[in-house]
Amino acid sequence: MRQAPFDAQGSCVRWTEVAGAAAARVYVHGLGSASTVYHAHIAARPELAGRRSLFVDLPGHGISDRPADFGYTLEDHADALAAVLDAAGVAGAEIVGHSMGGAVAIVLAHRRADLVSRLVVTEGNLDPHPPVTAGSSGIMAYEEDAYVNGGGHARVLERVGPLWAATMRLADPLALHRSATGLVRGTEPTMRTMLEGLKTDRVYLQGERSGALPGKEGLVASGVRVVEVPDAGHNVMFDAPDAFAAAVRG
Repeated sequence: MRQAPFDAQGSCVRWTEVAGAAAARVYVHGLGSASTVYHAHIAARPELAGRRSLFVDLPGHGISDRPADFGYTLEDHADALAAVLDAAGVAGAEIVGHSMGGAVAIVLAHRRADLVSRLVVTEGNLDPHPPVTAGSSGIMAYEEDAYVNGGGHARVLERVGPLWAATMRLADPLALHRSATGLVRGTEPTMRTMLEGLKTDRVYLQGERSGALPGKEGLVASGVRVVEVPDAGHNVMFDAPDAFAAAVRG
């Protein structure tokens, strides 16, 4: 396990790593998740093995620290991810980001182009104010204190089901609420605008069961390769690991 400080108090973001060849692949989880749980089985596949692979837990999640005075915006998470890559001596990485992690990866590529050579975004948040059915909207529906201290976190854990709850319960409730709030608020420019403006190789995965991807035509026109994965929902890496690994491999 390795770590790097991400704030003035010395709070650390942590990751596990598999040695291998460059360019490094960096796996970034979604809201209330953890990178190894969602991506280690993909990185271990024969067609992807042999590459240096980092599994990063964002601030407030998994094994990383969870300071109470941190903002947990998408920009904050992107800066913490940049701290990981700088500390690990990684540049020109392939970033594989799921859901919120995909949005964080886009912000990182926009702010630190030197760190990113390729993006694989799996159902990443591209626009502010997602549908109310989104997990982030369900968390943000509570005021911060009601979520953290008024039973909101426990109610959300019951509602999301056992698979997501298994990793969500490892996240700090305050960090989870602020991360969800930042995800719903989005960025300026938006994550979609950032993604469309990048010059790196970009792949966007959309599970068929999640429905049509809004704004697909604009993404394709900007050079993003959009892959619609049959028989898959939001967690493409679990529902269709063969297709997911093929997209990561390129």
